[in-house]
Amino acid sequence: MERRPREDSETDMIRELVFLAAAETELGEARLWYEDHQEGLGEAFIQSINATFDAIARYPQRYPVVSPNVRRVVVRRFPYAVYFEAEESRIVVLAVFHSKRDPRRWQRRV
Repeated sequence: MERRPREDSETDMIRELVFLAAAETELGEARLWYEDHQEGLGEAFIQSINATFDAIARYPQRYPVVSPNVRRVVVRRFPYAVYFEAEESRIVVLAVFHSKRDPRRWQRRV
């Protein structure tokens, strides 16, 4: 079977991830919280988050738009979502957000 080239080669481009300071803080706080509750769980959280970041960097258009220009991906195994803006050459991570928190907190960053 012959493979056809993708019409949208942009989906094959791996983009640089850039983090807002608030998103970096959320990520660090969540890792520490999980590690404090169970040894090794913080590292498991980071592994899930890194897999999420890899998927976003490769295929950002795969994820639903939840606000103008903002997309969301739910993290596997943990009750978190990553909110991001996909630009032409980079991904801006706006939030690494627990699903039980008030979404207005991340929405103010847009």
